[in-house]
Order: sequence, then C-alpha cells, then structure tokens
Amino acid sequence: MSNQTLTTSSPRFSSNATLKACIFATGLAGIVAEYVMATIASYLLGDSVVQWTLTISIMLFAMGVGSRLSKYVHKNLLDAFIIIELILSLLCAISATSTYIVSANVDWVAPYIYLMSFAIGTLIGLEIPIATRLNDVFEDLHINISSVMEKDYYGALLGGLIFAFVALPYLGLTYTPIILGGVNFLVAAVLYWQNRPILKYGKKLLVACITLPMFLIALGVGAEPIIMYGEQKKYIDQVIFQQQTPYQRIVITRHKQDVWLYLNGNQQFSSYDEERYHEPLVHPAMLTSVAKERVLVLGGGDGLAVREVLKYDDVKEIVLVDLDPAVTKLGLEYPQFIDLNEGSLKDPRVTIFNKDAYVYLQEDSGMFDIVIIDLPDPKTVGLARLYTREFYRLVQRRTTPGGVVVTQATSPFFSSEAFLAILKTMRAADFSAVAYHTHIPTLGQWGWVLGMKTPAQDHEALKERIESQDFDKLDTRYLNSDAMVGMLRFGKGVMEKLDQIKPSDELDLSVYHYYKNGSWEFY
Repeated sequence: MSNQTLTTSSPRFSSNATLKACIFATGLAGIVAEYVMATIASYLLGDSVVQWTLTISIMLFAMGVGSRLSKYVHKNLLDAFIIIELILSLLCAISATSTYIVSANVDWVAPYIYLMSFAIGTLIGLEIPIATRLNDVFEDLHINISSVMEKDYYGALLGGLIFAFVALPYLGLTYTPIILGGVNFLVAAVLYWQNRPILKYGKKLLVACITLPMFLIALGVGAEPIIMYGEQKKYIDQVIFQQQTPYQRIVITRHKQDVWLYLNGNQQFSSYDEERYHEPLVHPAMLTSVAKERVLVLGGGDGLAVREVLKYDDVKEIVLVDLDPAVTKLGLEYPQFIDLNEGSLKDPRVTIFNKDAYVYLQEDSGMFDIVIIDLPDPKTVGLARLYTREFYRLVQRRTTPGGVVVTQATSPFFSSEAFLAILKTMRAADFSAVAYHTHIPTLGQWGWVLGMKTPAQDHEALKERIESQDFDKLDTRYLNSDAMVGMLRFGKGVMEKLDQIKPSDELDLSVYHYYKNGSWEFY
C-alpha cells in the first residue's frame, strides 16, 4: 500500500486470515455493544420497546456517521484500526459502570446513555470501511466487500446468541461490558503484535496495550461495588439483593425488618403491608367462585398470592405461571421470601411453569375454577397485551362456568382511566365484572377487577354476590366483610368516566395509552 508499509510480502501480514478473524470478532462485539446499551436504557429509562428501538436506531445512525468519517482517514490505516479497537474497548468496558455512576448523581440519565450509544456506534461504523480497505491487498473489490461483510454478519449472529443465552443471564450488565471490552482489546493486541514492525505509532500503541488490560482487570474487580453504588442511590433503603435477568432487573431492599421487591425499578410489594394487596387480590375470587379445586396464578412468582390460595382446604391444584425463573427461585429459596410466603411454592399441590402467560393460555387446554392475574402494570406494549380483550377471552376459555378471574388493575387514583379501561375490557370479553380498591400505605390507592363467567352479564348481581360472602371467617390480617364492602364503593369522579373509556384490544392498546397519561409523576 502506498500510504502505509503493509503488503502481501510483509512477513507479519502475509495472510488475511488474522484480519478476517478480527472482523468476525468485531462483528460479535459490535452487536453485543448495541444490546448492552439498549438493555441499560430499558432498565434505567423504562418502556423496553421504546428504549430498544431508540437506542438501536441511534447506534445505527452513528454507524452511518462513522462510515462517512472513515473517508477522512487517509494514512496509517492499520494504526487507525488498532486505535479504534482500543477506544472501543475502553468505552464498551465502562458503558454500564459509568452509566450507573451518572444515574446515581443526575435526575435524567437519558442524554448520557444516548451519547454513549452514539459514540460506540460511531466507532463501530469506522471499523468496516477501514477493514475493507486493509483487506483490499488480498482480494479484488467484489470479493473483498462481500467477504468482509460476511465475517462481520456471522460474528453478529454469534454475538446475539451469546448475549441472549450466556452473557445477560450469567454475567449480567456488571461483567458483560467488561468482557466485551476485552474482545475489542484482543483484536487490537493481536493486530499490534503481528504487525508491530510496520506500525507508525508502535511505541504509543504498546503503552496502550499494556495499560488498558490493567484497567480492564481493575474495572472487573471494582465493577460490582460500582454497580451496587449506582443501584443504592436509586433507593432509600439498603439494597440487599440485585440481579439482572434476561427479562428484568430484580432488586430487593430492606428497612429494619421489612423488605421491598422491585422489578425494573418498580415496587412489586413491601412486607410492611403486602397483605393489603394480596388478600384483596385472592379472597374475593376464592369466595365468589362456584368451585375452587383448580386455581391458575399468572405472575406472582414470589409465592404470596399462592400463600393465600392455600388457606382453602378444597383447593386440589395450583398452577403458577411466571415468566422469569429468577423470581420463582427467590420464592422457593430466598429466606425472606420463604418467611413471607410460608413456603407456599413447595406445597405438593403447586406446579410452576416459567413461561409467558399469553403463550401458556394459548397452548394449555386445562380448565380452571379461578384465575388470579398478578402481573405488572400495563406500562409497556408487551405488558399491555396482557390487559386486552383478546387476552381475557383466552382466560375465559380456560375458566369453568361460574368460575372467576381477578386481576390487579393499577391505581384508580394515579391512573384512573387505565383502571377503568381494565374493567371495561373485561366486560367486553363477556365477563360480569366489578372493580374494587383500597389504600396500601407503600403504594397508595390500588385497584382490582373481578370477573365471573356467567350466562349473561349482570354486574350488580356479581357485586351483591361478593358483598354477601363471609370475609370475617378468613384467616387474614387485613381483609374482613366491612373492609370488602368499603372496597366496592367509589367516591365522585371515578366511575362517572366509565362510559367515555375505550376497552383495550391488540390493535389499539388503549390501556397502555391511558396508563402513560396517568399522573405517575406525583407517585
């Protein structure tokens, strides 16, 4: 090459095998870098669909910018390629830890996440054009471009598989970025070692190749405390457990003797007052249903809803369906959870499936007397799908005549329209349905919707049926008959809006839009 001493006669660069292997590795690292940033954005900013779309789009745009900038690199291509890999190694390695540090000290971390995504994407975009120009010593243009892109795409496939099935489940966001940085460093180190006699900036690159791995090792040692520091700053109470799974970020905090469970930063329960959530979720359905031999619980991997169901001797089988095995593992093994759920998930009547609730209902043909839906709020498109008419009709097909379905229905105070949309949607799925609510100190006003599979919809008759049950006989800490009567009553300004609310379906997802428009900023 005229601009750099790099020819096929060079004893250190006599074959393009090394270059092709490096291109494969950078393709692998590049796709994992995109997924890492998208996952971080989803966890810290919420709404995974939006954040994955936005983050990946920013990185793809930045790759285009990087490709354009590559035309200004005229000399010392191999030096430039190695420098790019070294910078990528550094940025990828610190992507998660630096984001957590920033998130702990600023209110809005989005600009930093998007800026980091743009920087990494720009460097990735520089790689392929420069690699192609390096490879033109070995292959003609029509072969050169196809072979370089081929290796890059093959690497991307392997990177995606590794991220989904190995990196995120087992290494999490703590160590995956550091190992990713190690891949980029390895590419730089191999190219440096094999071609050091012909590099213009050999001595400076040698210093970088010595100091960078020392930094990566130090970062690996300190990553866990750094992540924990950033995590802790988000919560008032002491973080005693944190885990990133393929599905969500799990955090458990403790204050005195009480523990809180958070999924993706959103509180699921507090041992301080969890009975005020789980007793209204379970007992109205259990007492109202004509039969209660077979019970399906969707969500509720912590085992607290199952604990309440097991208080009924005529229950013969409970099927628990929770997507994330890490949550059900906590319910089965984590000491504080076992104390709270009284070992409910180990009861021989309980069968656990780690599966998507929608998929389970589509594939399973079993019938249930009671279906308890204890799923997160409809704050994302994926979750909102579990609050649609189509989903409730699936539930109805699996419910015996006279059977009951109950779902948590978010807050009638902070998101009254979403609350009413769930009620309207269940009625649109041909259930007799009523709504009720209570105050939970750590959550505020919270609501549920209970539906019964009856020949004709009679919502008032269902309400009277619930009120006629003897809640005083239950082994509960909060719920009794007087409390239940009060829960079925609403003040002004809630039910009056029901006629203006649209039921939610998969083509509209009105519950998602209502939820996003709620006054959660005051929560």
